[in-house]
Amino acid sequence: MPTMSDLSSQLPEKQSGVSYAVLRLLLPAIVLLVAAAAAWWLLQTGPKAKPRPKVRSATLVEVRPVEFSSQAAWVNAMGRVMPSRTVTLRAQVGGEVLGLNRRFIPGGRLGKGEVLLEIDSADYRLEVIQRQSELARAEAELDLERGNQLVAQKELALLGEQVSADQQALMLRKPQYASLRAAVDAARARLEQAQLDQARATVKVPFNATVLSRDVELGSRVSSSTDLARLAGTDRYWVEALIPVSQLPWVVLPDGRGQPGSHVRVYDPAAWGEADFRKGEVISLAAGLEEQGRMAQLLIAVDDPLALEENNSGRKPALLVDSYVRLEIEGRQVANVAAVDRQLVRDGALWIMDTENRLDIRPVDVIFRGRDQLLVANGLSSGELLVVSALATPVQGMPLRLAETVPAAADKALSKDLP
Repeated sequence: MPTMSDLSSQLPEKQSGVSYAVLRLLLPAIVLLVAAAAAWWLLQTGPKAKPRPKVRSATLVEVRPVEFSSQAAWVNAMGRVMPSRTVTLRAQVGGEVLGLNRRFIPGGRLGKGEVLLEIDSADYRLEVIQRQSELARAEAELDLERGNQLVAQKELALLGEQVSADQQALMLRKPQYASLRAAVDAARARLEQAQLDQARATVKVPFNATVLSRDVELGSRVSSSTDLARLAGTDRYWVEALIPVSQLPWVVLPDGRGQPGSHVRVYDPAAWGEADFRKGEVISLAAGLEEQGRMAQLLIAVDDPLALEENNSGRKPALLVDSYVRLEIEGRQVANVAAVDRQLVRDGALWIMDTENRLDIRPVDVIFRGRDQLLVANGLSSGELLVVSALATPVQGMPLRLAETVPAAADKALSKDLP
């Protein structure tokens, strides 16, 4: 059984344990209260942020004023260059080729009347001499017959008898005269044929031309059916162009009474670069459509295509046969329209910056569509601002601003923050 001394010794130990447990429970609460009080004090005594006025953002754009005027409808097309005339020269007489023009090579340029080649003409020269002698003999016989006729006329006069017309013709030797006269004509024709054959031994260029191919060499023996060369005229080339039938009404065709066709610019970027071009003119429209694409076929003429004339030499590029070229055909004039770049028309509408600096997505009436530009007749007014910038998400009525414009609210808000 415990004594009083034992009980008195255990009482302080129990009291100290109770105090420690209470301290463990109250200490976290005290820390939280102190932290809350400190936070409240900081919130009450710390600097307060001043709210900045809300500014509605406006999209920066570039604009261009709309202008109405008379515009030409430029029709764009592709075409192939070809000579306006080509010829295959054939020998008209036979013989050995004795001479060739030094420019008689593929690509060589020859003038009208220039000698292309010479065929041996010795036989033809002898033939001419022979025919000349035959003609001289026939003419001499005709002269003798004229003398015989004079004698016959005198004899008939001395006879003094009345004879019939037929008898008189026989007595005056008219049949003999007619026969000899025909012989003279035949001899003269044979001489002219011989002279013609002799002249044909010299082959000349029929028109200003360039040589496409040469089919004979020096020493070749040719006959009247031998191909000598293939030539292409250089005074004018043609360009065969294909355009959609829907654009055909915009092209001006010659009317045959002095009205010229549409003017054309001919570009060959691969050979000349983007800037250079040659001028041409629409001269005809083919009667039928092109078979594969069902396109209309225009014929365009380009004069002096090789720039050989003095006023073009060295200043104009040369067209090459069978090259593919780009064409800009000046179509009919359209009054009171606005020319708009093709990329600015989006889903049949244009972006306009209205008087309140807001976006107006406006449908327009496009009357002509070219490669680079479209002609707009209705839906716009002169002086309106056409948005030329790209907008990621265009929305009707969205605010817009120009590069030199700073929104007034934003400017005022920024000025308050400056020291």
